[in-house]
Amino acid sequence: MDDLALIRRAALSLLARRDHSQQELLQKLKAKGFSPDSIRLIIDDLLKAGLINEQRFIENYLHFRRAKGYGPQRIWQELQARGLADEVIAERLQITDNAWFTNARKVWQKHFKGRLPTDYPTRAKQMRFLQYRGFTREQIEQVFRENGSLSDDD
Repeated sequence: MDDLALIRRAALSLLARRDHSQQELLQKLKAKGFSPDSIRLIIDDLLKAGLINEQRFIENYLHFRRAKGYGPQRIWQELQARGLADEVIAERLQITDNAWFTNARKVWQKHFKGRLPTDYPTRAKQMRFLQYRGFTREQIEQVFRENGSLSDDD
């Protein structure tokens, strides 16, 4: 079996498990010892055949990470690390979508059992948790406003 056939088989094996971005596939195939030029040829063929579809990859990744309780900023960074362009990510992510507020509230509710902070150190801890999960400042503040937590005016 020639080199290109081996690369194609390895790439299809990876894609059979889940979608991958071009960069992810390139890195995984390089790690198997294949030449970058040969890998690029196979990736181009797979793109033309529709077997690598970065829009579909983003949709699936977004759905998976959102279900795990991660916010838009964290997901954005993870997609960037996988070699996807900012414009493509922005098109799908829609950070200002009101559904993210609902997600932030659900994550807060699950992690803190709906216990409102009674002092500023506790509030800061809860806010840091949501920030680490990738929610924006506006989304985090909305969670506390809705639940009548300590206000910034206090």
